Amino acid sequence: QVQLVESGGGLVQAGGSLRLSCAYSGRTFGYDIGWFRQAPGKGREFVGGTTWSSETPYYADSVKGRFAISRDKAKNTDYLQLNSLKPEDTAVYYCNILQYWGKGTPVNVSS
Repeated sequence: QVQLVESGGGLVQAGGSLRLSCAYSGRTFGYDIGWFRQAPGKGREFVGGTTWSSETPYYADSVKGRFAISRDKAKNTDYLQLNSLKPEDTAVYYCNILQYWGKGTPVNVSS
């Protein structure tokens, strides 16, 4: 069993920044951790992820250069730093391990 809890979302103006957190617990060792988002009226979209072994992050082209993933293993927490935010980044952001999902944290970017 895996538990995931996202936090850190909020309202921000275009060009601003936010840092999202994903606290995980349970049988997570060895699995990649992914970030996804779902905008209003749209399907869930991959944002980025981190391999467990090398902790190398990888990103969707739409966020490359603006978003950054980091990990604090001591806290069992991954972070998604959102920079240079655009209104089209407005979505609920989720973290994911295997078939497990958190409840998400909303990000609203105003123009």
